[in-house]
Amino acid sequence: MTAPAPAKSRAWAALAELRGPGVPAKALDARALAALAANPGCRRRAILDGAGVDKAALAGALGSPPAFGQSQFAFMRGNAFEARVKADGGAELLRLVRETLDPGAEPPARAEVPDLSATGPQGRVARTALALREAAGTGGWTLLDHPMLALDVAGSPAFLEPDAVVVHPDGGWTVVEIKSFPVLDGSADPAKVGAAARQTAVYVLALEEVAARLAGQGTAPRVHHRVLLVCPKDFSNLPTASAVDVRRQRAVTARQLSRLTRVEEIARTLPEGTCFSPELPAEELTAAVDSVPASYAPECLSTCDLAFHCRARARESGAVAALGRPVRAELGGLSSVEDVLAAARGEAGDPDDPAVAALRRAAALRAEALDAARAARPPVPPAGPEGDPCH
Repeated sequence: MTAPAPAKSRAWAALAELRGPGVPAKALDARALAALAANPGCRRRAILDGAGVDKAALAGALGSPPAFGQSQFAFMRGNAFEARVKADGGAELLRLVRETLDPGAEPPARAEVPDLSATGPQGRVARTALALREAAGTGGWTLLDHPMLALDVAGSPAFLEPDAVVVHPDGGWTVVEIKSFPVLDGSADPAKVGAAARQTAVYVLALEEVAARLAGQGTAPRVHHRVLLVCPKDFSNLPTASAVDVRRQRAVTARQLSRLTRVEEIARTLPEGTCFSPELPAEELTAAVDSVPASYAPECLSTCDLAFHCRARARESGAVAALGRPVRAELGGLSSVEDVLAAARGEAGDPDDPAVAALRRAAALRAEALDAARAARPPVPPAGPEGDPCH
């Protein structure tokens, strides 16, 4: 493997300085990339994720620890279910792939399960690419258990580890995602299925980059856009599978990731000596985090470890973004609650602005409704000498 270019080495050194001396980088996973792509305007998340900052530890040091995460019981249950699905060389998993996605292929009586172990993430990425290239010419089934893929995100490498990638006898590649949420009476939670689709779309993007590199070497693999989602059936531990078409999620994720500002560009705008180490004093750490603009929305609460800190800052500044993206979009250039109220009272804002005109009309209607309610209210009888209206 060739050594990184000097410019890239300097960039990585600069990102290491942002984490703090001796702080290891936290690798980006597909879940984080899907959340990042859903909010591409957030420069704060882009620089923290690009630099490998542990946002959960950072949020705890700021006094706003995240309130979500997977319980130890759920983690153990998920691992046990995945081990069952992949038992016996992945025989059950390959059966599900064939029945759901490729019924015309020969039954997977025997499959290759190559060893993907290597030193470091770069070594595992190279070993995965080699295994995929070798599997394309076998004419049989191959199961890659926890391969390692790489994806460039805003100038910073992200290493991704799907549950499995299956190579079909015709050379096609299918991403397999194994989840522990159940499929009850043939249907699963739509929100969880959507999150899984966005996550696997990131894996499909990374696989397409591998396929593009192999195409230059004379191999033309095909990455399937229908992925296999494997979940427990009903209340049992028996696996059931369904095909999920992720073309739309893949296109959205690719477009959003392409819009992310490069990490180096954001880093150049930061004050000299900026560091996000959780070991710093709270005031210094708060100033460092606040030096990077954020794009907070209530949806961040379920996807970003730093969301509670950003929400508190948005509320303190009166940002309308704290009310949600639909409200923010309707208000146009009015970015604060103070500006909105001033525009509604007629104290500020362009009357020709549709948002300002709508606010003033709403304020007028509200005043009319309040006046009508006061007029319809029965009069209060005068109080007696001792303050008793019935005296």
